[in-house]
Amino acid sequence: MSSCSVDVVLFDFGGVLADEGFIDGLSAIAERYGVDPDILVETGFKAVRGTGWVIGKGTERDFWQIIRERSGIFADDDELRQEVLSRFTLRPWIFDVVKDLRLTGIKVGILSDQTEWLNILNEKYDFFKWFDYVFSSYHMGKSKQDESHFDDIVMILNVEPHRVLFVDDHYANCERARNRGMKTIRYDSNVQFLKELEDYCPSMGGRFYNVFPDVCKQET
Repeated sequence: MSSCSVDVVLFDFGGVLADEGFIDGLSAIAERYGVDPDILVETGFKAVRGTGWVIGKGTERDFWQIIRERSGIFADDDELRQEVLSRFTLRPWIFDVVKDLRLTGIKVGILSDQTEWLNILNEKYDFFKWFDYVFSSYHMGKSKQDESHFDDIVMILNVEPHRVLFVDDHYANCERARNRGMKTIRYDSNVQFLKELEDYCPSMGGRFYNVFPDVCKQET
């Protein structure tokens, strides 16, 4: 059994478990059509929240319509969607970390501000099976922009907030989780993430860092 200082580890999807397909995809669309990538990515974030799509109150059609209106891009929904979904590349080594945590008795979950795209990606890659929980803003009606969302998650998990570790690549999301009592790791690099994870699970005896030397060498 685990001697980690937490009972549950929750992982963000894009930017942690997988490459950040939303940003990368919109940037690729922008470059393809001669639009400023930074502006299109900012438009994308505003649109996915403004339409309510991220919390299941809007539609993908609404989202892409705003993208087209504000950028002059005329590609259809299917073409644009593929540009984004194809860039959510799973990171196999971090799924090995997930499996290792489960073997020690830790519960693991996904906590993502994703639309129904998360389900589409799971249909393709079948990764939900490695997790005890999948919390998607699209299905829960709240996003990580709302601090009360973290309260809801803790209630569902039926654990004390300080026994939950949340891993996300966005500082603001980590800050909101910390405000609700959770422990957090802001994912910035492979080595940094693995070393901080060991701080919460010292009984692993350096396993996380040593088991993935090739991943760590990429940053040395």
